[in-house]
Amino acid sequence: MNILNLFKVSLKAVANNKMRSFLSMLGIIIGVAAVIIMMAIGQGSKESIRTELSTMGTNLLTIRPGADMRGGVRQDPSAMQTLKMADYERILREKKFVTKVSPEVTASGQAIYGNNNTTSSMYGESIDYLDIRQWTIDEGECFTEEDVKKASKVCLIGATVVKELFGSVDPIGKTIRFKSIPMRVIGVLKSKGYNNWGMDQDNVIISPYTTVMKRIAAQTWFSSIVCSAVTEELSDAAIEELTQMLRDNHKLKEEAVDDFTIRSQAEMMETMSSTMDTVTIILVVAAAFSLLVAGIGIMNIMLVSVTERTKEIGLRMAVGATGPVISLQFLIESVLISFTGGLIGVLVGVGASTFLSSFGMPSSVPMWSIYVSFLVCVCIGVLFGYIPAQKAANMDPIEAIRHE
Repeated sequence: MNILNLFKVSLKAVANNKMRSFLSMLGIIIGVAAVIIMMAIGQGSKESIRTELSTMGTNLLTIRPGADMRGGVRQDPSAMQTLKMADYERILREKKFVTKVSPEVTASGQAIYGNNNTTSSMYGESIDYLDIRQWTIDEGECFTEEDVKKASKVCLIGATVVKELFGSVDPIGKTIRFKSIPMRVIGVLKSKGYNNWGMDQDNVIISPYTTVMKRIAAQTWFSSIVCSAVTEELSDAAIEELTQMLRDNHKLKEEAVDDFTIRSQAEMMETMSSTMDTVTIILVVAAAFSLLVAGIGIMNIMLVSVTERTKEIGLRMAVGATGPVISLQFLIESVLISFTGGLIGVLVGVGASTFLSSFGMPSSVPMWSIYVSFLVCVCIGVLFGYIPAQKAANMDPIEAIRHE
């Protein structure tokens, strides 16, 4: 009997027990769909994070205070005061692999206008900050270098602050109060919305760093310094350059550890991608266990099918069918059930992923996951159909014909 005839016989056998075949496929359908959905969410989340980080500039560098040991106790980096004006000024003077620099001072508090108020964060920055962070002004203008020198009480506000304080009123030229300090609004930032960590990027107020240092935070150090490398490829060279400058400024001995940290955007992207890959693998492995259960279910159904068709198997052997032919027939049936279930599972998985995308959840189905799903389904059909197929092939024709 040739392969085509065996395929026709196997297809007819599967079709004769539609409900049983569908229930056998159901585990495969659920397993494959779950794996594809998990892969799509993982891949989509990774791409979304990379895209979001890229909008900040792939050549972004961030300098933060490092942890320190004092009296045997490790201090929190946020409590350290290692980044000073001298560091910023030296970077400005001697930078080669850095194009733009902005010191950063942060403060949280209540912004008030008239009878309206909202809790927001104020960032003290230089005029280069918007270019470094690739942020644009939707209305009004940015503060100037003169405003920085004079510590002028001016600010840019995000869309959320506009909504909470002004509603439909034009905020340009109006004066808000932040920690009792009057600040004149000179510009409105273009909306960025929420990021992947649920942070509202529009709930922000940006002022000259001198203003925040002297009038709001009353401090002489920076929370961080953000820089922009000449190119992404030169980020490592820029980090080495900045490290040497800061170590010299802080008079650190050769064996002393840095009292600051420098992180590149590329490093952050790599770290986040690695984390998402790990999470995706865990989710996929968990979903793949349902495929194992589905394979056991197929083997169980095929064993039942072999028992029910014992007499048929005996008759086929009596008219010349060999053991390998009988074995191949049942293997084809097993693979048909598994492959068809996989096909339906892929359609369900892709459909569900598309549905999730329409509701704003990042989802992207990698094509290789579909190919792998089909390959796994065929393997499941062969592996879990082998024992039933061998049981059928090893039957004694005479005993099989006598079976009732």
